[in-house]
Amino acid sequence: MHVTEILPGIPHVESPLFYRIVDTLHLSGEECRIATDLHERGYAVFDFPDPDFDARVARVKASLTPALTVQTNELAGRVQDAWRFDPDVLAIAANEQVLALLTKLYGRPAFPHQSLNFPVGTEQHLHSDSIHFSSIPQRFMCGVWVAMEDVQPGAGPLTYAPGTQKWPVLTNLDIGRRGTGAQEEHAQLPFEAAWDELIEAAAVKKESFLPRKRQALIWAANLLHGGGARTDRSLTRWSQVTHYYFDDCIYYTPAFSDEALGALDMRNVLDIRTGERRDHRYLGELIEGPPPVPPNWRQRLRLRLKYGKLPADFDPIAYYRLNPDVAAAQLDAAWHYLRHGRAERRRYRFR
Repeated sequence: MHVTEILPGIPHVESPLFYRIVDTLHLSGEECRIATDLHERGYAVFDFPDPDFDARVARVKASLTPALTVQTNELAGRVQDAWRFDPDVLAIAANEQVLALLTKLYGRPAFPHQSLNFPVGTEQHLHSDSIHFSSIPQRFMCGVWVAMEDVQPGAGPLTYAPGTQKWPVLTNLDIGRRGTGAQEEHAQLPFEAAWDELIEAAAVKKESFLPRKRQALIWAANLLHGGGARTDRSLTRWSQVTHYYFDDCIYYTPAFSDEALGALDMRNVLDIRTGERRDHRYLGELIEGPPPVPPNWRQRLRLRLKYGKLPADFDPIAYYRLNPDVAAAQLDAAWHYLRHGRAERRRYRFR
């Protein structure tokens, strides 16, 4: 048996056998550095491989700025899953070289399942993504953060606690909490005191990421990370985060699950590259997941019967860009137009 086949349920970069298998993974020198950093520190920095990156960034900023200023006239918040209507967000999330790298590092084919675009620092408490996005087997999830501009210290830089990815993944049972039936806004909050105490007890020194434009950072699923303080509110911190899953897993949200009772909050996971739903699998066997989200055409058919047809020249991308509040709320363009936009005389195409 090949050494990489001994623990197939653990990502290569998370494996306790890492130093025995790394030389068998056919990595370049740079890929080996990235793999070693991920294994030892829980994150790795690299230059994002896209010759059109600068042009993409300019278009993304122009496209998303209206959605991010709609309420306060100041850049704030985030746009989740802008890949649905922005081709440049999609191109960054589905970058083939990044996917190939992640596939080598984790030992299973990677696919992108969520994008987040930020104009400013989040100031988010240190947290592990493993309570939000997890898999069975564990740790087959990672994030890639890409800087769309040089980041200054006062902009609320990305922060992280090196080495914490090696800690056991905290569960609801560890903190004396039931996940099933919990309120969505309380996904992370109940864990924060435990993370703070663990960091203090281990005397872990937090670090900040001050990248130049185009630098990217991969982080492991259980690495504690968050957003530093925004001491200069005039500074932006444009960035894109893409979360990736890997093949042959069950995908679920631990914060709302009780694993010991068999109560898993299984996710409807889309592959950003195709927009199609990914199956849940356990050791290759297809596992029945949650019912899929009703396809848009069914929603539209019901709306058509009640409100009439869409205009023949309806352009969903134009509708999002002309109505950034709809994009920010992540509403289906056709649904919103039929249900609200027509009555509100909203524009749906560029004239």
